Amino acid sequence: MEVEQAVENENKSSAGEVCVVCDARKEDGIHLYTSFVCTECEQEMVQTQTFDPKYQFFIKKLKRVNTPPLYS
Repeated sequence: MEVEQAVENENKSSAGEVCVVCDARKEDGIHLYTSFVCTECEQEMVQTQTFDPKYQFFIKKLKRVNTPPLYS
């Protein structure tokens, strides 16, 4: 019985995907190739002006989309 509850809790905490921008685990968002961008980051990126310092932050984070992860 306790094992079943532990498995259920583990599954609930691991739900969603990790956002490539904020590195948080979220349920809702979009996929860019093999990467995930949460809805909050997507909205913030769309509303950010090019002269805003956050724009460069988003560019830096989105460069990870084109770089495949290295597996050793």
